[in-house]
Amino acid sequence: MSLRYGSLQGKIAVVTGGGSGFGAEIGKKLAQEGASLTVLDVDDAGGGRVVEEINAHRPRSARFLHCDVSLRDDVAGAVRRIVEADERIDVYVNNAGVTHRNAPMLEVSEDWFDRIFAVNVKALYLSALELVPVFRAQGGGAIVNIASTAGIRPRPGLTVYNASKGAAILFSKSMAVEFAPDNIRVNAVCPVAGETPLLAEFMGGDTPELRAKFAASVPLGRLSQPRDIANAVAFLASDEASFITGVALEVDGGRCI
Repeated sequence: MSLRYGSLQGKIAVVTGGGSGFGAEIGKKLAQEGASLTVLDVDDAGGGRVVEEINAHRPRSARFLHCDVSLRDDVAGAVRRIVEADERIDVYVNNAGVTHRNAPMLEVSEDWFDRIFAVNVKALYLSALELVPVFRAQGGGAIVNIASTAGIRPRPGLTVYNASKGAAILFSKSMAVEFAPDNIRVNAVCPVAGETPLLAEFMGGDTPELRAKFAASVPLGRLSQPRDIANAVAFLASDEASFITGVALEVDGGRCI
């Protein structure tokens, strides 16, 4: 197979939240490009299905590990097991994310606020605590954080989620500067709302009318598809992007213009 973005053959890749939505397609794309993949998720059934689909095409190229990315022990255990098995990690995609249902900010509970920031922001910190020593020891690596256009051009009714993704973007840029001397690249991808299990939460429901309204806010006239995001991640993970760090790449059909 001809690789579209430069070879990921022999690369060791990890995708969090890889059991559904964007994460599932990102994992499939990285495996298609030749990477050996570990899928992390709290959804054992979803993660297992994705790994089975990948291994059906490339036998023994993917594995699943249960991991709650908001818990240090889970993240540390996953990273340790991957390094023990594969001896390195080349690409780590922080894709796992949660949101609240579209609603006024004052109606979002404190528990949901804490959960959103734990998964969407704290998880980036926890993964860095475990990854940076590994990357330094092996001479570098790449982190791709899945942020959102919500962190650039926020939508009404999603204030807490918007804030978490704004934090993820700045976290990515600051990490990129701090860890550049270690040859660690950190980039973010910012999707517009897309065909994922979170779509109904973003829209406050799921009807043809709501979908048409959301699509009308995108100059190219449609919502994102998981493959759109996967293609961007594959590029940023590849050697083709070896001089790109600190970027928040908008994959949004022009939404943020």
